[in-house]
Amino acid sequence: MKELGIEGAWLHTPRQHADHRGTLHEAYRAREFTEAVGHPLALAQANVSVSRRGALRGIHYAELPPGQAKYVTCLRGAVLDVVVDLRLGSPGFGTWEAVELGEHNHSALYLPEGLGHSFLALTDDATVMYLCSEPYNPAREHTVHPFDPDLAIAWPDTPEPLLSAKDATAPTLTEAVAAGRLPRYV
Repeated sequence: MKELGIEGAWLHTPRQHADHRGTLHEAYRAREFTEAVGHPLALAQANVSVSRRGALRGIHYAELPPGQAKYVTCLRGAVLDVVVDLRLGSPGFGTWEAVELGEHNHSALYLPEGLGHSFLALTDDATVMYLCSEPYNPAREHTVHPFDPDLAIAWPDTPEPLLSAKDATAPTLTEAVAAGRLPRYV
């Protein structure tokens, strides 16, 4: 487990064991996770999404409390996964960090409650699994526009990004602040 530059976000890159049959790796181990992060991962829901190359999902976040922590890994293909600090009052507010998750490295990204999450599918059939601390609640889920110039996320050059209608019409970070929708840093 390696802490990222955004407080509370961690990257897990497992050791892979290979032989003539294939590979094995531990995608998650509770004791090591808890020792690194400082608390266990509560699991309330597991989601799997399959995306075409160029699909851009997010920046998504849930209202606090309770929020929704996520442990995200890419099981097939590859994605550029981006964590954004959306917590008002945080020393890192408005900063982002990107990591590549994929079948080649089997890494996983942990995002605590209050951080925004987005990813761009780098391959066809990019299969992402999210372990979530709270069930999905559409009334408490929000989004910030992934191309907000104030965030200036360095998305790689790809064909025209494929966004959902909700993500394409999402507010900028400034608009989300003005609407009073962002989580507070605690």
